[in-house]
Amino acid sequence: MLNVLAIPAFQDNYLWLVHDGVHAAVVDPGDSAPVLAALAKHRLSLVAILLTHHHADHVGGVPELLRHVKVPVFGPHNESIPGITHHVAEGDEVSVPGLPLRLEVLDVPGHTLDHIAYFSPQQQWLFCGDTLFAGGCGRLFEGTPAQMVTSLAKLTALPDSTQVYCAHEYTLSNLRFAQAVDPNNADLAARVPEEQAKRDQGIPTVPTTIAMEKATNPFLRHTEDAILARLADNGFVDSREPIAAFAALRQWKNTFR
Repeated sequence: MLNVLAIPAFQDNYLWLVHDGVHAAVVDPGDSAPVLAALAKHRLSLVAILLTHHHADHVGGVPELLRHVKVPVFGPHNESIPGITHHVAEGDEVSVPGLPLRLEVLDVPGHTLDHIAYFSPQQQWLFCGDTLFAGGCGRLFEGTPAQMVTSLAKLTALPDSTQVYCAHEYTLSNLRFAQAVDPNNADLAARVPEEQAKRDQGIPTVPTTIAMEKATNPFLRHTEDAILARLADNGFVDSREPIAAFAALRQWKNTFR
C-alpha cells in the first residue's frame, strides 16, 4: 500500500515522500537533510526523485541525495537542472522504479515557464509544486496570466476527489486574502476555522482536494460575479475579461497584507 509522508523543510516547504514501507520516491527535495532523516527513521530506500521546477527550494537537495544513492531523477523538459536523468513533458508517463506508482505528466507553466505536475490516476494524487496552492496559486515569476489560467484549468479538470499535494504551507495567508476577495462565500467561511485548528495543532493543511479548491480558491473563481465586483470596488476597473480578472487578482494578492 502506498502512502505519502510530508517532510517539512525551510520555513514553509513540504517535501513529499511517496513510499510503500520499503521503497520511496521524493518530490521536490529542496533540502537533503530532512529527506535523509525521514528515510532513515522509516527505514526506506530511495528509488527516484521527481522535480516540478527549477527553484532552489525544490531542487537544492538533489546533488547530496545523489551522493548517497544513484537513482533516476525526473524533471521538466527544457530545464538544465543538475542531476536530471529523465526530462519529461505533458503526455509522458513516469513509472517509478520499485513502486507501484504510475504518474502522468502535465505541463503547467505560469510560476515558471517549464513547470510540470505529476498526477496519479490510480491514487488520484496530484503533486503540483508551486502552481496550485491550498487557497491560492503561485506567483508569476516567468509565465503569463494566460498561461497560469490555462494551467489551473487543466488541474481543476481532474477528479474532484484528487488529493492536491502542493509544496508550501501558505494556506492561512491565502485564505485571509480569499475572504477579502470573496467575503460571502459560505464554504470559505467554514473552511477557515478548520484550517486554523490544524495549524494550531501543528498539522499540515495539505493535501487539499480539487473540490475544496474549486469551492473556495479565488484564483479558480476569478470569473464569479461576486469576485468581479470586489475587483471593481478595489480599483481594478477593467477586469471583467477572464484573463484580465485573473491578472488583477494576482496583482492584488502580491501586495495584500
